[in-house]
Amino acid sequence: MNSPLTTPPPPVPPSSKTTGWWVFAVIVALAAGGYYFYANKKSETPVVAAPAPGRGGGGGGGRGGRFGGGGPVPISSAVAAAGELRVYLSALGSVTALNTITVKSRADGELKKIHFTEGQLVKAGDLLAEIDPRSYQVALEQAQGQLARDTAQLDNAKHDLERYQNAREAVTQQQVDAVASQVAQYAGAVRADQGSVANYQLQLSYCRVTAPIAGRVGLRLVDQGNLVRSGDQSGIVVIAQEEPIAVVFSIPEDNLPQIRQALAKGEELAVEAYDRSLQTKLAQGKLVAVDNQIDAATGTVKLKATFANEDHGLFPNQFVNVRMLTEIQRNVVLVPNSAVQIGAASRFVFITKADDTVERRNVTIGRTEGEKTVILTGVAVGDTVVTEGLDRLQDGAKVAPRVVPTVKPGADARGEGARRGSRKTPQ
Repeated sequence: MNSPLTTPPPPVPPSSKTTGWWVFAVIVALAAGGYYFYANKKSETPVVAAPAPGRGGGGGGGRGGRFGGGGPVPISSAVAAAGELRVYLSALGSVTALNTITVKSRADGELKKIHFTEGQLVKAGDLLAEIDPRSYQVALEQAQGQLARDTAQLDNAKHDLERYQNAREAVTQQQVDAVASQVAQYAGAVRADQGSVANYQLQLSYCRVTAPIAGRVGLRLVDQGNLVRSGDQSGIVVIAQEEPIAVVFSIPEDNLPQIRQALAKGEELAVEAYDRSLQTKLAQGKLVAVDNQIDAATGTVKLKATFANEDHGLFPNQFVNVRMLTEIQRNVVLVPNSAVQIGAASRFVFITKADDTVERRNVTIGRTEGEKTVILTGVAVGDTVVTEGLDRLQDGAKVAPRVVPTVKPGADARGEGARRGSRKTPQ
C-alpha cells in the first residue's frame, strides 16, 4: 500500500544538444569580434612608401608626403623651346550663301515642264522650267510680217526716189521732196517693226527659265501645270550659291584696330570653320570684308569670310565656330600652360637643376594659345620647367622626375611591345 506522501522526482538535466548550440554561438561571436578589431587596427596602421629606386632619398620615419621619410617629390617636366605662336580670335558664325536668287517667271503662261530635281546642283544657264510659248510665237510672227511689209514699201519708195532724182527735168522739186519724205517714213516704220520683232523674241526667250547662277536649287515653289505671271512674288525656285560660300561672324570692337591694320598692310587673314563641338575642321578660308559700322547694342562688328567649299562641307545657315589667325609671334620662348603658376605678387615657374632640385623663378608671360604660353622674361630656351607635381614643391626641394617608358620599335598601340621588352631574356 502506497504512502500518501510521495517524494518528487529529481530534476531532468539539460540536453547535451542544447548546450552545444550555446557554445557554438559564443565561439562565433568571439570570432566576429576579433576579426572586427583586427581589421580596424590594420586600417589605422600607417603605410610608409618605399623611396624611389636609385634616388637614395627616403629612409623611414618622416612624414614626407606620399614618399615617406622626406624623399624626392615625383614630377613631370618639359623643356622651354623657341618657336612661333599663332594667335587666333574665336567667334561664333553662321554660314551664308554668297548669292541667293529667287527664280521668277518673266513671262505669263502655263508652266509646261520643270527640268530640275529638288536639291540638285545646277550651273549657270541650265534649263530649269518651260512656260507655254505659243502666244509669244504668234505675236512674233505678226511682228515679223509687219516688218516684211514695211521693208517692201521702203524698198519701193527708195526706187521711186531714185527715178525722180534721175528725171529732174520732168518733175518738180516738190515731188522729189515728197518721195524722199516717204522713204524716211518707211525707214522709221521698218525700225519700229524691228524693235517689235526683237521684243517678241525676248519675250519668247523668257518662256525658257534658266539658272542665272551656279548653285543648289531648293524645293520648288510652284507645281507643273499652274499659271505663272511675271508679277508673282513667290517665284519658281530658290538657288543658293555654295561654291564659294561665306561665313558671317562678329568680333568685339576692341579687336577691330588690329584687324584693320593687318588688312591695310595687304595681309591675308586665314579663317578656319569648325563644327559645333570644335573637334572637326570643316573648311579653310580667308577674311574678305569688315562691316562699315559697329553694333552699338552689342559692341561688336560683323566680318565676312569666304570659303571655296569644293567638298560642300559648309551649308547655308549652318552654325560654325570660327577661328581667325590674327598674329604670328616668331622666335619666342614657349612653355606648357601647366608650368605657369599664379602667386600673390606675380606668376612663377619651377626650374629643375642638375642636382635634382628645383628653383622658383618669377616670370613675365605674353600671349597664350592652345596649350602653349609665351614667356617674356624669367625662362631661357633650354630650361626645364616642372609641369606636374607642383602642389608639393618649394624652392630647393628635391625632385624625382618621372620616367616615361619607351616603347620599342614594332610595339603596338596597346603597349604589348613594352611588356614583351620588360621580360627577362632566358639565359
